[in-house]
Amino acid sequence: MKYAFSKTFLALMAVGLVTVSCGQSENKPAENINEAVATANAPEEKILNIYNWSDYIAPDTIENFEKETGIKVRYDVFDSNEILHAKLIAKNTGYDIVVPSSNWAKQQIEGGLFQKLDKAKLTNWKNLDEGILKQMEGVDPGNQYLVDWMWSYNTVGINEDKVKAALGDTPMPENAWDLVFNPTYTSKLKACGITYLDTPTDVFQAALHYLNKPVFTASNDDYQAAFDMLMKVRPDIKKFNSGGQIEDLAGGNVCVAFGWAGDFNLARKRSIENKSEQKIVALVPKTGGLIFMDTMAIPADAKHPNNAHLFMNYIMQPKVTAAITNEVTYANPNKAATEFVDEEIRNNKSIYLSDEDIAKLVPAGVEGQEAKRTLTRFYTKFKSGV
Repeated sequence: MKYAFSKTFLALMAVGLVTVSCGQSENKPAENINEAVATANAPEEKILNIYNWSDYIAPDTIENFEKETGIKVRYDVFDSNEILHAKLIAKNTGYDIVVPSSNWAKQQIEGGLFQKLDKAKLTNWKNLDEGILKQMEGVDPGNQYLVDWMWSYNTVGINEDKVKAALGDTPMPENAWDLVFNPTYTSKLKACGITYLDTPTDVFQAALHYLNKPVFTASNDDYQAAFDMLMKVRPDIKKFNSGGQIEDLAGGNVCVAFGWAGDFNLARKRSIENKSEQKIVALVPKTGGLIFMDTMAIPADAKHPNNAHLFMNYIMQPKVTAAITNEVTYANPNKAATEFVDEEIRNNKSIYLSDEDIAKLVPAGVEGQEAKRTLTRFYTKFKSGV
C-alpha cells in the first residue's frame, strides 16, 4: 500500500508528478526538492476532524485533548455503518479519524480507504489487551490500520417492569431473542412499544442467527426465511431508530429494543441519574448474539494524519479510556484501564461478559455484494411492511 511509504519519499514523488504535469524539465533545483521535503515534514495546522458514533465519548474527552495539545477538534456523529461507508467510498470525507465497526473496516481496508498506522507515534499501544488485538487481526492482519475504540454485542434491552406487565401471565422467555422475533411475545409487547435498529445488516444477521442459519449466508432462501419470520412481527414494531434507543428506553417511550448492549446499559445509567422509575436491563441471550468492535481508523484522504495519531495515542491512556467506559458503559480494549473503570460497570456481566457468554457470540461480518443487494431488497420490504 502506498501509505507505507515514508513522508520524504512521498514528497519526492509529489515533486516529480508536479514537474511532469507542468511539462517542465525533470531536473528540478535541489532547493525546490528540499522545500517539498520540508513541507511534508512541517507541523500540521492544529485541526482535527473526527466522525464517531453518537453517545460514544466522555463529556470532557475532547476538551481535555484540546487543552493538552492546542488542537481544535470538530466532532461529528453518525448512527450507522452504512452512512459512514457511503462517505468513505465517495472519497473526500473531510475527516481525519472515523470509527467503523471492525466487520465493515475489513472491507474498507481491502478497498484502500484507510492509511496505515505509524506505530512509532503510538507509544501507548502497549496498554492494549493482547486478546483483543488477536481478535482484531481477523479483520486487520498485523494490526496495521485499526485501533479498537470499544466493543459490545447485539442483544435485547428491556424496561423490565413494563415488559412483565405487558406479558401478564406469559412468563419471560428463556431466549431473549423471542421478545423481538416471536409474535407470541411481540403481540403482547407492542402496547408498550418495540423498537428496532435501522440497519439492514444488524437486523438480518440477528434474524439469521435466531433461525440457526449462517450469519454470512449467500443463499436467497436463507434471506427469504429471515424475511418471512420478520414480517410476522412487523405489525408489532413501533419504530426503527439507531440513534435514539437510549433516550427511548430511559424515558419510558418503549419497553423493548433490539440494538446494542452498550446503549442499553447507558440507558440504565441515565435512568438512574435522572431518578427515573424505569428499570432498564440489557439481556444476555443464552443462544448468543453478534459481537462487534468499533475501531479508530485514518481515512486515506485525511488532511491531518499526525494529529490523528496524537488523538489515538491520547485515547489509549488508561484513565482516558476508563473515563469513556464509565460514561458510555461499553467495554474497552485497554487492559491497563480496567483498574480505573467504575466497579459497578466492571462487575456488570452484561458489559464485561463471562468467558462462557463470550464463547457464544458470533463475530459480525459484511456480506458479499450480491448478498448485500439481496439483504437490502428484503430489508426495504420489511421496513415498509409490504
